[in-house]
Amino acid sequence: MMPRFAIGMIWALGLAAVALPLLDFDDQVRAAPEADLTAVCARLGNDDSIRDYDPALRARTASAFRKLFPNAKSGPDGDSWQTQAQYRCMNSKVMVCFVGANLPCTKMNAQRDNPGADMFCRDNPDAGSVPAYAIGHDSIHAYRCRNGKTEVTGTTRQLDQRGFAKDLWTELPAR
Repeated sequence: MMPRFAIGMIWALGLAAVALPLLDFDDQVRAAPEADLTAVCARLGNDDSIRDYDPALRARTASAFRKLFPNAKSGPDGDSWQTQAQYRCMNSKVMVCFVGANLPCTKMNAQRDNPGADMFCRDNPDAGSVPAYAIGHDSIHAYRCRNGKTEVTGTTRQLDQRGFAKDLWTELPAR
């Protein structure tokens, strides 16, 4: 039988754990909004911190969206700008990306070894391709399975000099 003191400590620690704020496990640095992001990027040069949507940049962000997605019938609606548009600084310029189901604005994973692909291939030894949910949407490689082993079949994205997908980021147009 467990002493009352031990039971009380376990109960108190359990409550303390529930009361702790949840940690953000996102490995990308999130920067606070800036008053003038263009000036900030000009000063910083390169800063891989991901910044959330800035309503002051809406018209320029909409132009960037049209550049990245020329065949889109329209841009994000209403509040979607806040959840989709993200910024960072590269070469003293503001860069913009639009998050989507298969459009990660984070740094990409260029590693050829992929534990998710390895696990998928153990379970599907001769699969012709490994799905993104197994390899991660941030991987730049495509894989297949051969006799339970993972093989890289190609590269799906090119990277800029900072490690982000070239086709997902564009420079925010000038005013």
